[in-house]
Amino acid sequence: MSPIEQTRVGELRPSQLLWSFGCGALVDLPNISVIVMGLDYWRTERSIPIPENRLLGAVQRVLGPQVARLLAPPIVETDGPIVPFSEEARIGVPVNAFPRWLRCPICQMLGKIDSGLFELKPNPYRPDRTKFVHANCNRAKRPIAVPARFLAACRNGHLDDFPWHWFVHRGYSDCRGRLTFYEIGASLQTENLWVECTCEQKRPMSEAFGERGQRALPACRGRHPQLGISAEDCDEQVRAVLLGASNSWFPVTMSVLSLPPKGGRLGKLVEDKWFLLKDIPSKDVLPLVLNPLLISGQLPGFEEFEMVEIWEAIAEKREQEAGESGEEEYSFDFKTPEWEVLTSPTPPSDFPDFLVRKVDPPSKYAGYIKGVLLAERLREVNALIGFTRVEPPDEGREGGQPPPRAPLSRSQPQWVPANEVRGEGIFLQFDPTKLEEWLSRNSVKGREKELIQGHRGWRSARRLEPPEANFPGMVYVLLHSIAHLLIRELALECGYSAASIRERIYASSSGTSVEKAGILLYTAAPDSDGTLGGLVSLGRPGNLEKLIDQALSRANICSSDPLCAEHEAANDRTLHGAACHACLFVSETSCERGNRYLDRATVVPTFQSEDVGFFEPVTP
Repeated sequence: MSPIEQTRVGELRPSQLLWSFGCGALVDLPNISVIVMGLDYWRTERSIPIPENRLLGAVQRVLGPQVARLLAPPIVETDGPIVPFSEEARIGVPVNAFPRWLRCPICQMLGKIDSGLFELKPNPYRPDRTKFVHANCNRAKRPIAVPARFLAACRNGHLDDFPWHWFVHRGYSDCRGRLTFYEIGASLQTENLWVECTCEQKRPMSEAFGERGQRALPACRGRHPQLGISAEDCDEQVRAVLLGASNSWFPVTMSVLSLPPKGGRLGKLVEDKWFLLKDIPSKDVLPLVLNPLLISGQLPGFEEFEMVEIWEAIAEKREQEAGESGEEEYSFDFKTPEWEVLTSPTPPSDFPDFLVRKVDPPSKYAGYIKGVLLAERLREVNALIGFTRVEPPDEGREGGQPPPRAPLSRSQPQWVPANEVRGEGIFLQFDPTKLEEWLSRNSVKGREKELIQGHRGWRSARRLEPPEANFPGMVYVLLHSIAHLLIRELALECGYSAASIRERIYASSSGTSVEKAGILLYTAAPDSDGTLGGLVSLGRPGNLEKLIDQALSRANICSSDPLCAEHEAANDRTLHGAACHACLFVSETSCERGNRYLDRATVVPTFQSEDVGFFEPVTP
């Protein structure tokens, strides 16, 4: 990473630039805090294009047709350490120091970076030791200054320095006194943290939060420090947030699994290099364009095919795009094409990024599971399309009004950051006849009413209309609960960390149909943790039967029972039934719905509900 002054200050993994520290996010380094700048500041010469037309089309529908590429973050390819002051040392993701207020921990002086009180001390040989020092401290010799830990943000995605002068003077003031920030007592609670001016005005930080904070803070100035602009009018109430708080940045992402194209291997090659081939006007011009590209190595794999075959593949791709309307070209329903490929009678076996193999379901659970696929090779592509502050974007998925998505660049972006991860997985397709029989039970219908009441209460508390909308249905609750049980069991058996195992639930959007009912559990990590082979080996019939046995046995009794089993969604107005951190909840990186719509009682009998479970009781 490199700030605006072109000083290298640290390193991040490429995946972190999508999920944790993307554009507009704050990175708390050992001695300084920085904000990742917008796409206008990025240098893309060292960024590698990531081909995935299905995802690119979906991004274009959200951000506009001008988005031409998905690019990986810029990286430095070198066998040894990076030499300071070299060109390689200048490659990275641009950041800038933020917040712009620093505090001396010795004399408690609080001031802006550009006030002349602080001096940047870069360390090109140890970027992690880059720091600001208080040059004129009267109590110590050049102590290391630390960033002020309070910021101001609003629901519209704006971020600003905390209004220290306004806050301590309780409004606008001409006072130009020096500020100090200090604590009394040892608890470091907000009521023990004070800011004071030399004019003897002082105020506790506890008054910056809650209802009092809304009256104590000024109007939002509409600032986007990652873009360097502050010209927007904002009518949202600004809120005080802590540096490093999780609500200061929530990513808005899209992800798809790479699927085999209709044209086989050549169709995939054409799709990946479509940006080079789409403007070729005719068959006669094809050799004139292709030969230089083949010689320069820009079209690896094309040398195996004749020009006639390549032109036919290009024409087929062009007809496919022409026959699809702008609204229907790339649907947001990413899962339907995946479901069709996963449940195909003859799944593809020669695609380099999607290799699956059919196996028999475990004999003990053959009445429940219709089919099993071992995904020996998977590729997932993720793209960052924006972010939110203060509130997560999940509210929109539940049918409410999501917080506004903050922009990645000043103008309409021409590209968006993306990454690709490879892994393996297990796909389970459940028997529709067994599901229909389960849904017809009176006990299941009664349980559904309880969960719907909790769903209505949750939406009513957030003023989401209509309150009964967007309940995913009992089939989804069942599949989601089974997926979480298996994720926890896989983490114990195969050696993967639980956070590296993810889920994709395939269920009908109507909530009552059983024709689409399956789960895909897969690893998708940028390192070797995603391709160790341990997950696929557990999908073989004998191993899978043992795995399901153990998962159901553990689900019968939770260590938090009877409280967990007796949890009533209707009374608590929650989106889950018998579920807690001891039995069903998993890492946020694993769950596609934020640990919502889970109920252990739909899978196995519990203390409270003995006749709702989909599976027969399992003896521990």
